[in-house]
Amino acid sequence: MAPLDAAMPVTLIGLPLEAMMPGIEALSPGQAVSAYRAWLSANPASPQRFAAWFNLGALLGGGGERVAAMIAYRQALALKPDLHQASVNLGLALEAEGRTDEALALWTDALHADPTRTALLNQRGRLLETRKHYAAAEQDLHASLLADPDQPDVIQHWTHLRQKACLWPLLGDGIPGMTQRDIVLRNGPLGALALTDCPVQQRGIGETWIGRKIPPAPERLAPEHGYAHDRIRIGYLSSDFCRHAMGFLIVELLERHDRAQFEVFGYCSTRDDGSELRRRIVTAFDHHVPIGHLSEEEVARRIRRDEIDILIDLNGLTAGARLGALRWKPAPVQTTYLGYVGSVPLPELDWMICDDIVVPPEEFASYIPRPLPIAGCYQANDGRRPSLPDITRASEGLPDNAVVFCCFNNFYKITPEMFAAWAAILRAVSNGVLWLTEDNPTGMANLRDAAASHGVSPARLLFASRCEPERYLARLGLADLFLDTFPYNAGTVASDALRMGLPIVTRAGRSFASRMATSLLTAVGATDCATTSLADYVNKAITLGSSPDQRATARAALAGDVWARSLGDAAGFTARIEDAYRSIRLQP
Repeated sequence: MAPLDAAMPVTLIGLPLEAMMPGIEALSPGQAVSAYRAWLSANPASPQRFAAWFNLGALLGGGGERVAAMIAYRQALALKPDLHQASVNLGLALEAEGRTDEALALWTDALHADPTRTALLNQRGRLLETRKHYAAAEQDLHASLLADPDQPDVIQHWTHLRQKACLWPLLGDGIPGMTQRDIVLRNGPLGALALTDCPVQQRGIGETWIGRKIPPAPERLAPEHGYAHDRIRIGYLSSDFCRHAMGFLIVELLERHDRAQFEVFGYCSTRDDGSELRRRIVTAFDHHVPIGHLSEEEVARRIRRDEIDILIDLNGLTAGARLGALRWKPAPVQTTYLGYVGSVPLPELDWMICDDIVVPPEEFASYIPRPLPIAGCYQANDGRRPSLPDITRASEGLPDNAVVFCCFNNFYKITPEMFAAWAAILRAVSNGVLWLTEDNPTGMANLRDAAASHGVSPARLLFASRCEPERYLARLGLADLFLDTFPYNAGTVASDALRMGLPIVTRAGRSFASRMATSLLTAVGATDCATTSLADYVNKAITLGSSPDQRATARAALAGDVWARSLGDAAGFTARIEDAYRSIRLQP
């Protein structure tokens, strides 16, 4: 999910000051700075000095003179302490200098007891969110919404904060004047995948978000009927060509493309993380094109200049997406794949790559753009064998004799209903523990409280610290059973669990996101662990948790080269997706 936008610096308009300085609006920024300084020197007792200092600060900040701007804002606040616009701008300048503690303290002091200062509440909430102080951030954003409910971006972040922090019920006490449906429709697209398994509702949330955030482009750039290249030019567009889940999945596909038939471009807005994975990805492209510094229009025109036949968007409705560039229709065929597992209802997209399990034919009409099911599982994977560290349950803080249920999904995927099911499983399997990811302190505390409320000792919840990818994979091999989330299943994590021979119990619903693990289990031939109801999910997990023999049988079914011959067969997957690309290419 894209971060809540920082406020743009504010310039005061319509104050008596302008009447006292006629013609100020016609001056260049440099001339205006000189004029304000001269006016301040000539008017030491004017009651409008606070406004002059503020406007001077805005001009200096806009010209890159951040330190001088901060001095001007402090002068304005000294004369008018309740000038919250100056507090907003000064706090933003402090944050840009890396002085986040000072920015938070400033905004906290400026709030006083006045809840109507939504800009300050939003800025403080935004910065607290980036620091994973979710409970305090949620309180600030909710206070802002109580003062002004008509803030869609704030609603989006408030609801997702509650998901990430496991603050249940998910919509809390609501927002005065808004129905639950109103709030849900203003949810963010990423949070929506964990809120409902209705693909039509998810699509509606995406349409609302796009309508608010991504305006149409003034023209279409690509020729309507495509190009006549000897080799199909494939363009992959992403902000995640690095040690990101998408990067781990996509890398071997990029390496294995048949260069006799395909020419591969990578349009990359990713910061270089210096990782070996990023080196592999960048090396795999025939043409690596950095676009992070380009505007949406410039990105689109660069893609058009390269005459890309098929453009594959790997972000969808996630942070870093370049949807504005897609709206220019820079390629005659544009698809979305892998980064977002649901509708990306942008009119300029033609296809959504999937398979016929994650999107069964009876649900095709629920999605925008059109589903393009490929043969086999939709998910690309890197089949290279990783080098794993030698770890034990003892080294990872796990009890040797316990049944270890694990779920390494992000906390926002955990719903109250799902956690209640897990608690029922733990109550039935008395020697079971639940191993989760150390996602954020607020969420961990709330999950412990939720366990106690369901009659499960909080001590039976264990949390794994963040670690290197190789250690994370090795940890999956220590668990007994992976308990999937619903309605937003594990994707990359589920594939990793199966790779390590860890059986998964999942529940399938209607949406793409709620059917991912079922598709993966089908690929490895373990569909007996794919359920379609919460009751069956709980019963299956209890049965496996209570029977060492059944767990051994389930693990044996995943042993050897099962994963490598199915999900890990990157050569076979590449051939299947290339068939799909050929089927949608346009030619004049």
